[in-house]
Amino acid sequence: MTRRITRTLGQLAAFLVLIFFLLFIADSRYRVLPNSLHSHFPSHHAGTVITDISIAFCSSANPFSSCRLDADEWHRVEKDLYLHNGWLSSAWLHVKRKKEGELKAEDQVVVDIRIARLDPGTSEKEQEKERWESRPGGVWILRSSKRHDSESERVVTAVDVLFGADAVDPRTGWQLSSTPLLVDSGDLPARLSVRHGQPHLPKEVVPRVRKDGRFKILQVSDAHLSTGTGICRDAIGPDNKPSPNCEADVRTLDFLETLLDDEKPDLVILSGDQVEGPSAPDTQSALFKLVAPLIERNIPYASIFGNHDDEGARSLSRTQQMALLQTLPGNLAHPGPAEVDGVGNYYLEIQAEKSQHSALTIYLLDSHSLTPDEKNYRGYDWIKPSQISWFKTTAEGLKKEHAKYSHIHMDMAFIHIPLPEFADRENNKVVGGEWRESVTAPAYNSHFYDALADHRIVAVGAGHDHVNDYCAINPHPSPAQSNAEHSEHHHTSGLGPWMCYAGGSGFGGYAGYGGFHRRMRVWEVDAQAGRLSTWTRVECCSAEERGERKGEVVLVEGGGIVAPS
Repeated sequence: MTRRITRTLGQLAAFLVLIFFLLFIADSRYRVLPNSLHSHFPSHHAGTVITDISIAFCSSANPFSSCRLDADEWHRVEKDLYLHNGWLSSAWLHVKRKKEGELKAEDQVVVDIRIARLDPGTSEKEQEKERWESRPGGVWILRSSKRHDSESERVVTAVDVLFGADAVDPRTGWQLSSTPLLVDSGDLPARLSVRHGQPHLPKEVVPRVRKDGRFKILQVSDAHLSTGTGICRDAIGPDNKPSPNCEADVRTLDFLETLLDDEKPDLVILSGDQVEGPSAPDTQSALFKLVAPLIERNIPYASIFGNHDDEGARSLSRTQQMALLQTLPGNLAHPGPAEVDGVGNYYLEIQAEKSQHSALTIYLLDSHSLTPDEKNYRGYDWIKPSQISWFKTTAEGLKKEHAKYSHIHMDMAFIHIPLPEFADRENNKVVGGEWRESVTAPAYNSHFYDALADHRIVAVGAGHDHVNDYCAINPHPSPAQSNAEHSEHHHTSGLGPWMCYAGGSGFGGYAGYGGFHRRMRVWEVDAQAGRLSTWTRVECCSAEERGERKGEVVLVEGGGIVAPS
């Protein structure tokens, strides 16, 4: 009896080993590694039309099942409809497409797509009934062989997949299905988004000072959005009591929309950690939710990356995220020079009200992620020499053009991870907010702050440390700054730049340390007076408190940095 049990257990163990081996083989065959994820989906090619759609199902327990249809005919949208959470199974959307000029007389083009359990044509009058064709996953397509349909706005030219009940598609010409695909994708339903007609290229946006001479920036940092609604962390509700059951992204986006409508900014700076990488298996769905309110209100926006944006096992890379942003209306971000470290080193020129001269220059730089040298410099990465060189060269090159502006030209900068100078408790003078947590700046100081000071940057905004929302400055100028003051009549009076935290805005990120309410920072430039003011707005409390400007402070007056009293 014992020998029989032993033999049975041995056979079971061998069977399990075989299963795990097959899983490994299948997983290696079908796994989509983060670096191989698309920057442009294969169904989005301009000048093509969709002729058919299907879904391929496969099982990692069956080495003979395939997650790909015939590659010569079908193009796969590189998103597992189960987001790699399906038990031993995957599903992938495929499309057939052709260039318009290559269509033959017998070819049919897709002119409509619906998701339903029953034929959509059954609800129509018999004489008007259209022939809908069934496809897996509850997909029904309507095709036409009429030649003019392939050239009209009716034809389907691109298909995409987004995830979550709260998913949105802010792209011009795209329509997101309200009904998810009929596949068992769990808590993050897969939803088709369809584009009819050829793509509409985003219009060029030129930010400009308003007629009253002012220009307002809303800095949104550490939104930490997820795929799906997300789970709140350290959330506080009425009467400063914990809110244990809340949907993080819903509350974060409600807060954002409130401030957009109250403050009416001229520009939004997304200063990193827009996405909570591990909680966003589909980066695109999370990112779209954040920019949708801006696009809806025609507010231009620029962005830089934080350490969490691309840290998920299946996150889009920074290069891919930047490429995605560049397809969206209102986006001002771009990757910057290829020879410079990081993705997203660039500057924006804010034009004066009635001229083509720049009134304000905003520098944005990639502060990277974790340290590349944990042994010697623990913690986070730093601004690299190539970035500092690019900044210096760019700032020097713009001097002559900026001198043509009849008023006082100002310069600002934004990064995600704070510079080491933010952490100088002994010498910094802190105003306008609180220093609640340790500054997690790089352990290595590459002296980018000195470069900012030498090139007359009046303020640098950062994020990363969620519950710090202070502005700080060292009132003792460096020798280089003092020399610049005496030799060039440096309009910053030898001080600066001011260093200001935005405070964390998102409920998907931490916010402990004594009842911290989420907040965002507002910057307002008065180009006529050469003034820069800043304050924060808080998501909390009574309506009166929500409307208050917290910690308002004037950082620059008459073009000169205002030293703290």
